[in-house]
Amino acid sequence: MKRGISYAGMAGAVWGLVLMVPQVLPEFSPWLLCAVRFSLYGLISLLLALPLAARLRARLQREDILMLARLSLVGNLLYFILLAAAIQLVGIAPASLIVGVLPVTITLLGLKDEGALSLRQLRWPLAMVLAGIICINIDTFGGSHGSQSSWVRLSGVLAALGALASWSWFAASNARYLRQRPCFDSHEWSCLLGMVTGVMGLLLWLACHWLGLPMVSHATTAQHWQLFWLAAAGCALGGSWLANALWYAAARRLPPTLSGQLIVFETVFALLYGFVWLQRWPRPLELASMLLLLGGVCWAVRRHAEPETSVPDQVVLQGS
Repeated sequence: MKRGISYAGMAGAVWGLVLMVPQVLPEFSPWLLCAVRFSLYGLISLLLALPLAARLRARLQREDILMLARLSLVGNLLYFILLAAAIQLVGIAPASLIVGVLPVTITLLGLKDEGALSLRQLRWPLAMVLAGIICINIDTFGGSHGSQSSWVRLSGVLAALGALASWSWFAASNARYLRQRPCFDSHEWSCLLGMVTGVMGLLLWLACHWLGLPMVSHATTAQHWQLFWLAAAGCALGGSWLANALWYAAARRLPPTLSGQLIVFETVFALLYGFVWLQRWPRPLELASMLLLLGGVCWAVRRHAEPETSVPDQVVLQGS
């Protein structure tokens, strides 16, 4: 069990670094970060899928391709664009805390599934989560945020909520679809999803270029672009492949309920990196929000005794 917890912690540490990229590179637009990251991830997935090509080609159906396209568009591209925008608009602490309630929203979306808890059983954990969201919003809109207007901060909060909604839909839909298509294991499905996401990333770049969307918001130097490519490659290799592999290794060694709680490692590390980068301690309301949100999430997952051991694999196919 200790090894499983260590693997989960390492996965969360890598995903937390991915969330730092929009904070460290504010000059680059969320759609450019997204397009390059997932195009590179698609290339990695293609290389991993080559030994499986014959088997995948024999099993893949038209319905699978359509579902992969929807999952890729909503759970990868839209999620990352919204999350990156939220981080750049309102900061990493509010964005990561809002998205950190993901285990609770997945539980809520599965209320009608067999073996799920009732809403009444989750009322107190949900009350803690709601209180945490209220605290972080009071801090966001009532504190000192330099020259940021209220509309900019509101846009950031809405983007974070949109990212939470898109990833929650992805996790629930992905898990349900794979229960209907047990012919794919987690590695095969991850390779397929990565390849489709790579194609989507290329299409996103072409669409942005065709529409004339701004790729950078400030003057950039060669050093900025060097850091951009290093960060994009790190996100593709670390956040979309290495962290997933670490999480799968953890999930095989841990009870499902415990592994569900350990998803919050991503939020914890993102907050740690963010405050180190900003060189400050969390403000009182930020600290209260962290305790309430993380406590509510852990409480909810502890109450949700999920019988299916495959759920953790489905939850983390994309990563952050």
